[in-house]
Amino acid sequence: MTEQNPSWQRQLVVPILAVVLGLLAGALLILLTGDNPLTAYGGLMAGSLGSAEGIGRTLDKATPLVLGGLAVAFAFKAGLLNIGGQGQLLLGAVFAAWAGFDFDLPAIVHIPFALVIGGLAAALLGALSGYLKAKRGTHEVISTIMLNFVAANFTEWLVSRDGPWKDPDGGAIARTPAILPSAEFPRVGELPTGFLVAVLAAVVIWWIVARSTLGFEIQTVGANPNAARYAGISVPRIIIIAMTISAFLAGLGGAIQTQGVIGRFEPGFNTGLGFDGITIALLARTNALAVVPAALLIGGLDAGSTLMQSRTNVEPEIINVIQAFILFFVAAPSAVRWLLRLRNAADEPEVQLAGGWGA
Repeated sequence: MTEQNPSWQRQLVVPILAVVLGLLAGALLILLTGDNPLTAYGGLMAGSLGSAEGIGRTLDKATPLVLGGLAVAFAFKAGLLNIGGQGQLLLGAVFAAWAGFDFDLPAIVHIPFALVIGGLAAALLGALSGYLKAKRGTHEVISTIMLNFVAANFTEWLVSRDGPWKDPDGGAIARTPAILPSAEFPRVGELPTGFLVAVLAAVVIWWIVARSTLGFEIQTVGANPNAARYAGISVPRIIIIAMTISAFLAGLGGAIQTQGVIGRFEPGFNTGLGFDGITIALLARTNALAVVPAALLIGGLDAGSTLMQSRTNVEPEIINVIQAFILFFVAAPSAVRWLLRLRNAADEPEVQLAGGWGA
């Protein structure tokens, strides 16, 4: 009898091969620039995993990527594509900063308080997109993209020269005051505890999707909204809930970035992190637990790029090219199979983070 669901080993094949092919393509580019790819990749490994400091830097960079990837993957389970992770992350970061510098609380209260405030601020943005989708038929891709601009401009105004949360000692720099020490995520040696929160979130989201009634309803709506309605599931309710939780996760990523890495909100430090969640979700094939190693891979590439550049003449932008190659091979598994002459199992699911404009 043919098994209805592919084994986890089979699901790992294409992402792993995509990473290998991406690294090989990057090595070819490095060769074309006249540098030694072994030296370059050696510097990359040393900078990301070769020391306790490097590992800590990798975990710092991976933390918002885990939560951004979870945000995209969770929405996708309901058949939704959340492109608003960047704006949601910015809201989470700035509101966590406000809760961090404007409230004086014991650390055991202050840390989770600021974290939740950041997540809830982002969740409101997601709920708005979900409401527009469920009640007005507005495609979530359009609404989340537009709300990215709203969130970006709103957060920049908050810390602008005349903004209410501007750092009075910051001069011309747009930023909030530093958060109080009681709101900062502690470090255990070089281990950022914010990363442990991200891993816990991945486990919780996996449990919700795979083991809970809500997860069953979300997956049913994502697979067939008409069948879900026939089964008595409120599709509008599930859409709003899924987008709200998705945005909450992205907001947590921004909050941890503020509380565990930067210590305040500065718009430039969060550029592009929300969009990277799409890459992570694709690489993880929208599996919540697989989001963690996918984020560690991308975070490690970013963390090691500086040392790679110092040991060779390779520009750090080559890392973006390698990531693009990896994303291409993950998004086009048929190309991987064709290149490596792999059999396309009839029961292996294809992950497509896209939907019709009228969906």
